[in-house]
Amino acid sequence: MILEKISDPQKYISHHLNHLQIDLRYFQIVKPGASSSHYWTLNIDSMIFSLVLGSFFLSIFYIVGKKITKGVPNKLQTAIELIFEFVNSNVKSMYQGKNSLIAPLSLTVFVWVLLMNLMDLVPIDFIPFISAKAFDLPAIRIVPSADINITLSMSLGVFILILFYTIKIKGCMGFLKELTLQPFNHPVFFIFNFILEFVSLLSKPISLGLRLFGNMYAGEMIFILIAGLLPWWSQCFLNVPWAIFHILIISLQAFIFMVLTIVYLSMASQSHRD
Repeated sequence: MILEKISDPQKYISHHLNHLQIDLRYFQIVKPGASSSHYWTLNIDSMIFSLVLGSFFLSIFYIVGKKITKGVPNKLQTAIELIFEFVNSNVKSMYQGKNSLIAPLSLTVFVWVLLMNLMDLVPIDFIPFISAKAFDLPAIRIVPSADINITLSMSLGVFILILFYTIKIKGCMGFLKELTLQPFNHPVFFIFNFILEFVSLLSKPISLGLRLFGNMYAGEMIFILIAGLLPWWSQCFLNVPWAIFHILIISLQAFIFMVLTIVYLSMASQSHRD
């Protein structure tokens, strides 16, 4: 924990809400509080931690997959097998049809989101302190799922798959009929049906991304408020209970993101709507 904190709690909280950004126009790191064009800046801290956690997930699963044994498994193999069974059982119970992509996608979504969420349990000042001392970075945030750009990017990927499988299975005409003939199957209501179905279609990726972002941002904000407003000797009395409760939120949000991904793709893969 940083011993020499910013004396002003407002500045301390504001500082921890700043991303490590790079301005693409000049390829320079944007200092916290400096004005920058939103369309020309990247939150490189969220991107780096997302890639690192994704690479860590793939590496561990690849290594365990290569060394898998039929006898008594070790603890790591047992844990991964439990995750496999958990995801596979959910896919079988919720996805109607056969698709070799759904199970690997669901596994990737669940583990990746869970790892990103787990970064919220790292002490709030630990990595910012190291990055400031070692690399002189002005700010850094380590929870990728608390960045709306990351969550909406993941939900956009799911949305593209929804459109792909809808058109692949139902065809372009079937997709258009679904947008214009539901819920009222009459030519008079074509425009009304299209507005309702189009809004419903767009709400899927938006709600998917905003739900994860909102919960993780709120959890991160509570840790920042505890660290910024309370003296160091009293923080453990709130940090520890909140961290224990937050483990449930972290796991639940990863599970919800996976479940909604399966459900949305299952709906897209149905040949007709009852």
